[in-house]
Amino acid sequence: MHVPKGPLIVELMAKYAELANVGPMASVAGVLADLAVSDMKKCGCNVAVVENGGEISAFSDIPIDVGLSAGDVSLSNSFGFRLVDFPVGVATSSGRFSHALSFGEADAVTIFCETAGMADAAATAVCNVVKSNRSDKAIKIGIKKAKSIQNVLGVLIIYNDLVGTAGNIPKIIKINKKNTSQNFQHLK
Repeated sequence: MHVPKGPLIVELMAKYAELANVGPMASVAGVLADLAVSDMKKCGCNVAVVENGGEISAFSDIPIDVGLSAGDVSLSNSFGFRLVDFPVGVATSSGRFSHALSFGEADAVTIFCETAGMADAAATAVCNVVKSNRSDKAIKIGIKKAKSIQNVLGVLIIYNDLVGTAGNIPKIIKINKKNTSQNFQHLK
């Protein structure tokens, strides 16, 4: 896909979409988060975090904890990740618990990249292929897809109460479900 010179947001959306083999709208939330963090860094921020509908762009000189929400599945809001390597982009797509269109059935596909735009496009691409009457097979297909996408650092897939991971996943941390809003006050 060739995109003529245009606004930076359009160029980035097209670039990440091409790498993940999805449409450019699959990366818009992540790219917007990346651009906001970039502007925060230019203003001198040492901690810059933007969450945009499941996509996170972060740059920080301290660790940042983020939670994983996947609708009403048993693992939702019970664990998250301690981000320590920056810059980082984190994106979660779901075929079951989201307003966005997905051709897959995953409860959650979380992708880690250096940019949220790339993670956003890749999460969509991987989520689209996670579907099968055999959850273990579907997760393996999703992991294979994630590994085939350039710039994907790591992937976590939840499908029918099974979990699969590959690559470089940040440290997984336990989240206290009773106090979830308190755990994430710093992200509001």
